[in-house]
Amino acid sequence: MQDFFQDIHSQLFDPERIPVAMAAWLLAGIIGMITGPMHGNANPFVWVVYDKTFGKIGGRLDNKDRQMSDLFFRGFILTMMGAVVAYGIGVFAQNLVLEKPFHGATEIVLLAMTLTGGTVWFALLKLYFAMKEKKVGKGAYYALAHSMRTDLSGSDDFGITRAGMSLAARSFDKGLVAPVLWYLLAGLPGAFIYAGLAVFAWRFGKDGFTKGFGKTALALEKLMGYVPNLVSGMIMALAGLFTPTGGMTRALIGQMFGRDKAKYEEGGLPVTAMAYSLNVSLGGASTDLDGSAIKREWTGPKNATAQLSEGHLRRAIYISLMAHLLFMVSLVGSLLWAGKLF
Repeated sequence: MQDFFQDIHSQLFDPERIPVAMAAWLLAGIIGMITGPMHGNANPFVWVVYDKTFGKIGGRLDNKDRQMSDLFFRGFILTMMGAVVAYGIGVFAQNLVLEKPFHGATEIVLLAMTLTGGTVWFALLKLYFAMKEKKVGKGAYYALAHSMRTDLSGSDDFGITRAGMSLAARSFDKGLVAPVLWYLLAGLPGAFIYAGLAVFAWRFGKDGFTKGFGKTALALEKLMGYVPNLVSGMIMALAGLFTPTGGMTRALIGQMFGRDKAKYEEGGLPVTAMAYSLNVSLGGASTDLDGSAIKREWTGPKNATAQLSEGHLRRAIYISLMAHLLFMVSLVGSLLWAGKLF
């Protein structure tokens, strides 16, 4: 029976890729903590490149004065082009690994381009120390605003903190769990295709409030990201068990039965788990960098506070770190289950 389940496990993904995924996470974390966000963007490197290319093109095409059908068609064409390019990059990356492996370093570096972690912690720690010293200025939340695509110029410290906490949860899902799972399933092409769709959903989806341009990207990203979102939510809830004043049970109950849960487009289960685990209220209406109204629902337990301070941000960073570590532990467990650890 154990052999049967091990066969299923090996068919779902290649266990040989697990050490590469762990090394890529470590590389992305270390480099990110050293360099900080690139161009003020704490998201994966691939996202930054797409934002500087397809993002500029799409920004011109996504004209809010046009009809919804026109915007949908434009967004569909650009998203399909982006997906094809992402697939091409993934195939090229896979071939490069075969031709120039450099003892596995090539694959690790290429996969790390689809991940994030260190840059997010860098940005949030910078904000935390600025809030602690009462020196929150534009420089403190610049990376947060660009990474969340949210205009924070008119927000108070409470709103900025909520945005930072949401980024910690969402980046864990979209910048680690999802690309790694698709890498394990389909290699570098899978990771790059997911990253390409995720950046389109982030850039044009407007958390589900797009007029039409980002609908294709949102739908395709949700198709690939739904299961990873479930996994991220479970791990984020478990991380609450190891976080001071956090709670795993209420996070799990909140994800299953809570009335105020984040929609998938607004972060889904990881954001819900963080809010319920830390007993806070996340979300709320905002304005994105293009001037569009983003009317997010409130997420969290009933009567939980939305007036969040640097202490709440510190706990969010901590629970994010624990979630990352638990995900790595789960990969080690998968390696052990596959009989590849020893």
